[in-house]
Amino acid sequence: MIVNRVRGRSAHALLAGALALTLAPSALAVPCSELNLPNPIYGAGGSAITATLGRVATALAGLPEPITVLFADPGACIGYQAFLESNVTTTFKYWDAAGAQLSCDPEVTGQQVDFAHMGNTADFCPGLTLPADVGDFTAPIQTLNLITSVNSSETSISSEALYFVYGFGAEGSAAPWTVEANLAKRSSTSFVHLFLADSIKLSPEKFKGVQVGTNQESVNAVVAAAATDPDSTLGYVSGSAADNNRDTVKTLAYQHTGQSCGYYPDSDETSLDKLNVRQGLYQLWTPGHFFARVDGSGAAVNARVAELVGWFDGSVPPPEGVNVTSIIIESGDIPSCAMQVTREGVAGPISSFAPEQPCGCFFESEATGATSCAACTADADCGATSPKCRFGFCEAY
Repeated sequence: MIVNRVRGRSAHALLAGALALTLAPSALAVPCSELNLPNPIYGAGGSAITATLGRVATALAGLPEPITVLFADPGACIGYQAFLESNVTTTFKYWDAAGAQLSCDPEVTGQQVDFAHMGNTADFCPGLTLPADVGDFTAPIQTLNLITSVNSSETSISSEALYFVYGFGAEGSAAPWTVEANLAKRSSTSFVHLFLADSIKLSPEKFKGVQVGTNQESVNAVVAAAATDPDSTLGYVSGSAADNNRDTVKTLAYQHTGQSCGYYPDSDETSLDKLNVRQGLYQLWTPGHFFARVDGSGAAVNARVAELVGWFDGSVPPPEGVNVTSIIIESGDIPSCAMQVTREGVAGPISSFAPEQPCGCFFESEATGATSCAACTADADCGATSPKCRFGFCEAY
């Protein structure tokens, strides 16, 4: 009896301590509204865009008239729903001109945000739709990368193997990925999770493995599991997260249903050219989406958001000294002007695509440091086969 009472008090004390630790950061964090940040733009969504958005935000913070981008990334569908409800309650990230990632909290009652971002359309989220007063704007193309430890001997995986790995775990017998504790998975409201589930035809709620919260946490889980068994580690993250962690994880080639072999997102394991994505051979890619409140003509009602979206899709010239297209490429995403294919919906059929102002040569130069295209400053510098000067290089049209 005495032992039981002591244990009861200890458990209660531990729970109280745990709650205090959990609540302490929020209680001590500075509300964003008290920081007087210049020209703030608030957004919410999934973590797949965070790395890219952070680099753009760093450049914008360094302008003579700074712009501050604050972004909460609790998950694609969760962030989008919070945007719809004008009530984000999770911590915001923001970046200063030196590139430091800082954080602040919303008001206790929640923060209204100006935009949302997901790697999917609104109706891809269970139970959510696109209201009439919300616009869906094209964002850079993102990939889903299947990652394992850089020390793993595995190089490729198929959609069928993934179905058995994540659908059945140890019982799936899809060696070497049979250790469920070494399988990182995301929540069923995450873009990468919903996208992978749709691609391998597995119910989002049926995934085996250990759930983590963000793309970087997926990387961290794979790295931690690799300490004992690198071959059995597996996770899935955005392409930018995979590329930014190439020292600890590697991307597996992916063989989609109906394909005779696996493809890397790039032309090979070590490249950064995203050639197999741009040509439609690698299947796990989709256009990103910005969401914002719009007027009757479909234009974003928030002028700063309208500019931000325009800088990302190339329809609005960015501020002097800020090359958003270049930043997108450096971050590991793909501007639509570099694509040779498009697709229907989030994961639908792929077809040929001719961007209005192609930037494939510029993409190769920025992503890999080299291109076979001729440099130019005007159309007169280009030859008959590639007569148009775009983004500093001669393109076919």
